[in-house]
Amino acid sequence: MKSGAFRMRLAGGALLALSLAACGAGPGLDDRRVGMESYTAEQIFGRGEYEMEERNFEDAAEYFAEIERLYPYSEWAQRALIMQAFAQHSARNYDESRAAAQRYIDFYPTTEDAAYAQYLLALSYYDQIDEIGRDQGLTFEALQALRQVIERYPSSEYAKSAILKFDLAFDHLAAKEMEVGRYYLKRDHFSAAINRFRTVVEEFQTTSHTPEALHRLVEAYLSLGLTDEAQTAAAILGHNFRSTEWYEDSYQLLTKRGLEPRARGDGWLASLYRQTIKGDWL
Repeated sequence: MKSGAFRMRLAGGALLALSLAACGAGPGLDDRRVGMESYTAEQIFGRGEYEMEERNFEDAAEYFAEIERLYPYSEWAQRALIMQAFAQHSARNYDESRAAAQRYIDFYPTTEDAAYAQYLLALSYYDQIDEIGRDQGLTFEALQALRQVIERYPSSEYAKSAILKFDLAFDHLAAKEMEVGRYYLKRDHFSAAINRFRTVVEEFQTTSHTPEALHRLVEAYLSLGLTDEAQTAAAILGHNFRSTEWYEDSYQLLTKRGLEPRARGDGWLASLYRQTIKGDWL
């Protein structure tokens, strides 16, 4: 870790050995907590680091939490709080990690590690985005939290990673719209499908799903007999994504019916064509 909290590693193995001798390796954490008050914050922190190295993340989080409880106004408490958030995240206890990260932001908003705390908070949402079919509430939360990293800490080492993850989360939302749109299209619910693909084209136009969304609009509009809209969707597709398979498929669909990619009519796609391709915003 390059963050300030992680650069402040304990020198050598002396403190780690001291913490091991003080806390002992045998008894359970609950048993040791009874006499925790007799140890310094530095000793407890060292034990927490040892548990992190051993990948006992939940135990590590408990030790760091003890510092927050026993030495709440110390410099060690500040260090321990960010480590607690990191340990809980490593244990995939995302709610607990988010709570610790938020406390750090609330208590120490101007410190160097505030950026990392905000980043951990965002990750507590982002790392739970694993399936397109799941509820997208976590994706929206991740986007909001990642935006906070980007806007509040643009010069931090975490901003670049946050931007990448923001784009991936944004793409994830577009993928969900596409999944639902395809579902409707396969069942001939063309109007419902068009609404989903339109959302991708208008609101997620920077994602990788835009070419397919335009092609699916060609399919749906042709199925409804709305040739002007189908031709216009293909024209936009051809102008922006001519080398893709989606344009080739759309082109073939149109030519089979004696049509060609061409902006026609005065619907929303024609307006989009004029705005984005011809630069006519009036």
